[in-house]
Amino acid sequence: MAMTEQERIEAAMAMGEEEKNMILTMAAKQDDQPVSEAMPSQATVGRIIDNTTTEVSGMFVGVNDGIHNANGTAKVILLSDGSKVLRLEEFKATNGPDLYVYLATDKTASDYVSLGRLKGNVGNQNYEIPANVDLAKHDTVLIWCQAFSVLFGSAELR
Repeated sequence: MAMTEQERIEAAMAMGEEEKNMILTMAAKQDDQPVSEAMPSQATVGRIIDNTTTEVSGMFVGVNDGIHNANGTAKVILLSDGSKVLRLEEFKATNGPDLYVYLATDKTASDYVSLGRLKGNVGNQNYEIPANVDLAKHDTVLIWCQAFSVLFGSAELR
């Protein structure tokens, strides 16, 4: 029987630092998991703030410690129906266990909205942004290892 998400998090929290580092190092050596999602159709790049439309994007900055890294571009796509998508382009991250895409208030993931598991560590990919997310507040994209609470990279949306 597979572990639940909560059981995996609890098991990871019980591990020592040496064990966590070994798992992260092994994961970093795994083969790339490429993704190639198309740009959503009928899209205009931007977000609505104070009734104006402005383009918003940011470049990923990785931790660059040899294990945790991410680079590429993150941008918000405003679709014609008013919904929003976070698009990662020319994206590449180090493989890791339990990687998620967060919209957060800062790099610590103390206040975040999860957009789901990272679909692949290489390539263009799209994540639906829930309608109730305030992008003026949650303006930082994180690639986050949920099990070990470790940042791989971040992009500030401006």
